[in-house]
Amino acid sequence: MQFLDQAKIFIASGAGGDGAVSFRREKYVEFGGPDGGDGGKGGDIIFECVDGLNTLIDFRYAQHFKARRGAHGMGRNRSGPGGEDLLIKVPVGTQILADDEDRTLIVDMTRVGQRAILLKGGDGGKGNDHYKSSTNRAPRQFQPGFPGREMWVWLRLKLLADVGLVGQPNAGKSSFINAVSNTKAKVGNYAFTTLKPQLGVVAHKGQELVMADIPGLIAGAAEGVGIGDRFLGHIERCRVLLHLVDASQTGPVEIWRTVRDELSAYGGGLDAKPEILALSKCDLVSPQALAAKKRALEQASGQQVHTISAATRAGIDPVLDKLMEIAGRAQAMKTAGNRGDSAWSPL
Repeated sequence: MQFLDQAKIFIASGAGGDGAVSFRREKYVEFGGPDGGDGGKGGDIIFECVDGLNTLIDFRYAQHFKARRGAHGMGRNRSGPGGEDLLIKVPVGTQILADDEDRTLIVDMTRVGQRAILLKGGDGGKGNDHYKSSTNRAPRQFQPGFPGREMWVWLRLKLLADVGLVGQPNAGKSSFINAVSNTKAKVGNYAFTTLKPQLGVVAHKGQELVMADIPGLIAGAAEGVGIGDRFLGHIERCRVLLHLVDASQTGPVEIWRTVRDELSAYGGGLDAKPEILALSKCDLVSPQALAAKKRALEQASGQQVHTISAATRAGIDPVLDKLMEIAGRAQAMKTAGNRGDSAWSPL
């Protein structure tokens, strides 16, 4: 399935039906009178967050969505049926933004079953029965239905994942996510093998987490160089970042700083997220060279540096242990904060 994380669509709610002009005409009934019913309400535009979708590709082929209008009123004080609401299903993590200069956020769809009425349908007009009075016995006035609303909106998908994989192109991110999850990401010995985000479910010691792999970052990515800047939004919601540095390349400290600078320049709190740092492709480096690069990277970053190899699975379990610990702690703190309780329990 093709991945699409942005789409622009036109939405319009239904107009209300007109009120009716009608007069009672029944055999053997001495007095008639106005009996025009009200028009029906127009349909709403409703967005619903559903499970099982991970792309906005459906909105590439269908970009106009219009709800039905309400039916007109009828005689015998019969109101017209309301127009059917239009339900638009979107993946979890979809943001709906206004089509203005600032792309103002309207609603953030973050949980399955969440619904948002974006546009209300127009109300139905009143029939002539509402206009009768002691001085106006046969009114022919009626109220037309109120028009619906319409607008262009942007849909932007931000994947919901526990762990975000970051690093320069060809750092071994796709190989790592293939080794620890059910994903079959493309692997190749050239830059930008990954052209779209990949999601994988990692099962480790009876626990699970979702991992997202995004295209590699190069210098200037936050300003649009390469393709990584477009997909950085997919790791804004991650609880922890796993930063892979290719151990087979020279200058691991400069490589690490380049990616960190791009995360900081992008914003969105990416540079403040917990980070686990690991040297990848360690099977391609001699033990002496690996030890020197690890020592230099630990001194520059001020944190522990793991050494891993997706090909031999060396060092992967300790990294997964750490990821499970941090991701679980972040989830527990978020849950406690929602309850108003600062306490959390470890995994």
